[in-house]
Amino acid sequence: MTLTLPPKPRTWPKTLLIVAALVAFTVLTCLPAIGGVDLDFAAIAKNWRHGASKLAQLAQPDFTFLPRTWIPMLETIQMAIIGAAFAAAVSVPLTLWAARPTNPNSVTRGIVRAVINVIRSVPDLVYATILVALTGVGALPGLITLFLFDLGVVVKLVSEAIDSDKHAYLEAGHAAGATQFQLNRALALPQSLPLFANQWLYALELNVRISAILGIVGAGGIGRLLNERFGFYAYDDVSVIILEILVVVILIEVVSNLLRKRLA
Repeated sequence: MTLTLPPKPRTWPKTLLIVAALVAFTVLTCLPAIGGVDLDFAAIAKNWRHGASKLAQLAQPDFTFLPRTWIPMLETIQMAIIGAAFAAAVSVPLTLWAARPTNPNSVTRGIVRAVINVIRSVPDLVYATILVALTGVGALPGLITLFLFDLGVVVKLVSEAIDSDKHAYLEAGHAAGATQFQLNRALALPQSLPLFANQWLYALELNVRISAILGIVGAGGIGRLLNERFGFYAYDDVSVIILEILVVVILIEVVSNLLRKRLA
């Protein structure tokens, strides 16, 4: 007895159509005549040598500058950890209020979601610029900016994850007569802690990178020193700072992955 296999479905027409649509969309978005991105290839061909010279200077780091970066980098790590820690504490109740299974009240849920959307819609540099004007140059405006950034990310992602999951245990708890607060504290929060932990660690990883950008407006940390060396065209020092940020980010990512495995 021979086994007859069904004919293999023809998927190439669908794949070809998708590729053609993507190519057409990309080409159309590059046409300035219809409001696309204005790409000046002539300017790129003319000025590429400037970028090449900067890359050549960045490829020659001056490691004698490294000791001067330790204190600003320590300040950056402190800002990242403290900002993530405060955001972790505040994000728990806000997330439970923003998710439908843990907050059936549409009014309060809508208010919390609207506030989080406003927080997320404002760019980090705008927060940092306003806070520097209010509190002065230093770590405080950077710390508050990181807190707001982390809060928006964690609440948004975790609340959506809670919304998309099935929560039969909450329905059973409601049937047993438990209040929503009791259900959230005893059932929903323990079930959601792995989601929270993943996002908290992700926010911590992002904080180190973001703080390097916030230094442009004087929000403290290694970014402030990075902006200073850029201003003096000291690209050998800039290269050292970039390498140090890379090493710190990789170390934080390694530690985060180890913690995620233990929490899984």
